[in-house]
Amino acid sequence: MTQDVRRPAAHGDRDLPAGRRGRKAPRKRRTGRIVLLVLLVLVLAAGGGLYWMYASIDGNIKAVDITKELGDDRPAKVPTTGQNLLVLGSDSRAGANAALDGAAVSGARSDTALVVHIPEGRTRAVAVSIPRDTLVTRPECTRKGGGTAPSAQRVMFNSVYSQYGPACVVKTVEKMSGVRLDHYMEIDFAGFKDLVDAIGGVTVDVERPIKDTHSGLDLAAGPQRLDGTQSLAFVRTRYGVGDGSDLGRIGNQQKFLTALLTEVKRQDLLGSPAKTYEIADSATKALTTDAELASLTALGDYARSLNGVDPANMETIMLPVAYDKKDPNRVVAHEPAAKQLWTAIREDTDIPESAKKSPATGG
Repeated sequence: MTQDVRRPAAHGDRDLPAGRRGRKAPRKRRTGRIVLLVLLVLVLAAGGGLYWMYASIDGNIKAVDITKELGDDRPAKVPTTGQNLLVLGSDSRAGANAALDGAAVSGARSDTALVVHIPEGRTRAVAVSIPRDTLVTRPECTRKGGGTAPSAQRVMFNSVYSQYGPACVVKTVEKMSGVRLDHYMEIDFAGFKDLVDAIGGVTVDVERPIKDTHSGLDLAAGPQRLDGTQSLAFVRTRYGVGDGSDLGRIGNQQKFLTALLTEVKRQDLLGSPAKTYEIADSATKALTTDAELASLTALGDYARSLNGVDPANMETIMLPVAYDKKDPNRVVAHEPAAKQLWTAIREDTDIPESAKKSPATGG
């Protein structure tokens, strides 16, 4: 770190993770399990066998046709029944999201990025979390306004989405990992607001009091029942948690998604078709997928193919990273651990313990 000073990040440097060094993060996170279940179970299985009744919400699901932009220069598809899915949790910095920042910022960021690997047999899953401030080599990508942008080195992973869109993120992940991605899913955090209200609120166990003057969020420690507006503030706040870095916000997002899934599983949604519809309607409005999955029928079929995945056998591993020698506010893939991790996923083999060690997290 350049300084050991605890301060909220200014709008101009909001991507600089203040106070990261010296903080230990759990080596095995559960974010992937929760995000995957929210997308594949909450959005679909919350309606159970009734999803086919709701053709009217098909139009809610936004589609991105990334196939043409990806072209033919991709990793070879492994001839197994395993699946690799890129899941992004996005923060559009617009609408409800922007309100939490005083509408002083714009654009979009992929705040959560997970490569979810479902091995052949589909009874377990592994999700590799890519830190947002990882420096990567971005391949040649299509510009949003047309034309192409040449390949660039030492690009912050989080910036690829905002500058070049989903297809470029997929290309970047495939380039850095050598893993062929079968599908793409994205969920906007702001979309959770209506979803939470449809459910009737979510109870979150707040470890420490939170008082964020930017969003107006004021929570005491202990179990708190949050409505949609409070939930959105909770997953977006950074100024009222810890040292004001993204680490506290990521922890809140993990906690919230866990609580959300628990609440959905607790309720008898099959016993209330009207409520099921309301929840599915809210959830799908926050969802973007590749063109192949952009319908309830396709999503339902895909979800059913994953029915054998036991949540108890799902694990998230952070990409092994080390602090960059030139810029201590950034991290780089730690070798040879990162290579071992991606090789295990490509070859559908068990991930060695050595591939789970990350100097940047003290592991």
